[in-house]
Amino acid sequence: MHRQFWLILILSVGLWPHDVAAETQAPIAAWVQMAPGQASEARAVISGKACPGATIDGHQAPMRLRAAAGSLFPHALCAVTLPSHLRQLAILGHALPIPKVAPERIVILGDTGCRIKGLVMQACNDPAKWPFPRVAALAAATKPDLIIHVGDYLYRESPCRLALAGCGGSPSGDRWESWKADFFDPAAPLLAAAPFVFVRGNHEECARSGAGWLRLLGPLNFDPVQPCTDHIAPYGVGLGAATLAVVDDAHAPDIAAPGDLINLYRADFAALHLLSPGPIILAMHRPVWGVVSFGFGIVVGGNRTMMAAQDDAGGIPSNVILMLAGHIHTFEAINYAKGAPPQIIAGEGGDLLDQAPRDLSGRHVGALKIASGLSLPGYGFLVMTRSDPGWAIDVMGLDGKREERCMLRDRRLDCRAS
Repeated sequence: MHRQFWLILILSVGLWPHDVAAETQAPIAAWVQMAPGQASEARAVISGKACPGATIDGHQAPMRLRAAAGSLFPHALCAVTLPSHLRQLAILGHALPIPKVAPERIVILGDTGCRIKGLVMQACNDPAKWPFPRVAALAAATKPDLIIHVGDYLYRESPCRLALAGCGGSPSGDRWESWKADFFDPAAPLLAAAPFVFVRGNHEECARSGAGWLRLLGPLNFDPVQPCTDHIAPYGVGLGAATLAVVDDAHAPDIAAPGDLINLYRADFAALHLLSPGPIILAMHRPVWGVVSFGFGIVVGGNRTMMAAQDDAGGIPSNVILMLAGHIHTFEAINYAKGAPPQIIAGEGGDLLDQAPRDLSGRHVGALKIASGLSLPGYGFLVMTRSDPGWAIDVMGLDGKREERCMLRDRRLDCRAS
């Protein structure tokens, strides 16, 4: 009997279904993200085909298959909608952060990927040249309650072709290996630290890595047989007394202003009042009015599509107290002269940096004049802390020290340097 028992056990292990065995392994990646309708969702990339259960407050909850494995994304992606109040959350023994109803400390960062496109090859293997892993570790150490990524996750669009470029061995294209290298591996400390809001960037347009973004990070259900869409309707995320409104303007051209897109984003602005009658913080990737230098004294700014859309819509609603964006690879804090809400640009998370004049005051962007504003050079991230009756916004550098503090009160940013 003893030998028969062990023979049966050995045969059973050899014939054990792969999906069940995989449930004993840790997830390849796991995170919590905020979803439309004031909801939140836990997601996990797993090695098997069958989704494991999530442990929610000590009870098992089934996860649904969000996306099956395929050629470009060889791992299944599972998801579960979370209850509004929970104390503990884990997937395959991997603990995940818990959403807070009123987050007190929010990390803001964006434009984090490593640029490899054509002849432009950032040294992804050099931490000094691509510092996003350090940015992520430092940001996680601030113990945030929520993380807002203002878009542009995947910059590895072309193979690394030059041995001296510092990016040898890098994957490229819209596939799991590229997403893993450009975002999920370096962002692991942040994914473990707090829930995310994932704003879509122009690098996540359908012509680039839109399919991967919709699969992995998109806020809506994913259907692989549906064509990629370049626009998702605005949605709100609760911040306690305020609401974060997420607008997908990734497909809005900076220079041209097609009429159909003007109408699309005009409807987005008009829909903001439906998300909340109270204070709104507006998050989108492309700033409506931002400033960037192109060298030789040339300074430009403003997204023509979004400027036209908000003009035709009668302006951004008065209950928007702050705009958050990326796209320009620097930090900017701007107050405008004609009643538009102030702007924070946080595009200094890892990609090659842009330049802008340090003092932005007095410049015109489209029809708006900048009443006061500044830009700061270098890589880093922001920490936004609730400070009654507003918010304190700290600009953090690669040394982990605060470089600037701006206070948001009454639809105005007051920064020390300005």
